[in-house]
Amino acid sequence: MNRKMLRFLLPLGLFLVIAAFLGVGLNRDPREVPSPLIGKPAPEFALATLHDPAKTLQRADLLGKVWMLNVWASWCVACREEHPLLVQYSKQNRLPIYGLNYKDQRADGQQWLAQFGNPYTDSLHDLNGRVGLDFGVYGVPETFIIDREGVVRFKHIGPLTPQVIRERIEPLLKTLNV
Repeated sequence: MNRKMLRFLLPLGLFLVIAAFLGVGLNRDPREVPSPLIGKPAPEFALATLHDPAKTLQRADLLGKVWMLNVWASWCVACREEHPLLVQYSKQNRLPIYGLNYKDQRADGQQWLAQFGNPYTDSLHDLNGRVGLDFGVYGVPETFIIDREGVVRFKHIGPLTPQVIRERIEPLLKTLNV
């Protein structure tokens, strides 16, 4: 191959590789970031609850049931968008919903739930964000479904929508016999 042809083919090949990566990236949903936790045990935790700092809830307490973990904060604008849907969904009693109040002051979280409604069976207070970090939280809100054995089966980044509940969560709950 002569130099002129190589000068043409090398940039063309590089362009095609970059275009392929860009094409794949643009067709992905940014809310569906693959989680290394899917199919693995949920991280161990033991945190005080938001409403009762003397009461601790830990992962082992939740074994034997399918449950939802919703990571939220009073300072989170997107959480406010999602919250009415969570309140409505919690009234269906499909599964227990636990909140993880992330990097928030206890009083602010309590006031927020008092003002907007409390969809949670209980809410954990993660002031320093350590448990959120263990779950691989990118930001709030994020939602996880954990099965009876404590294995993470689903992760959603961003506010839940009726479509996500209908098309992703409900079918999953049926496979988990909920």
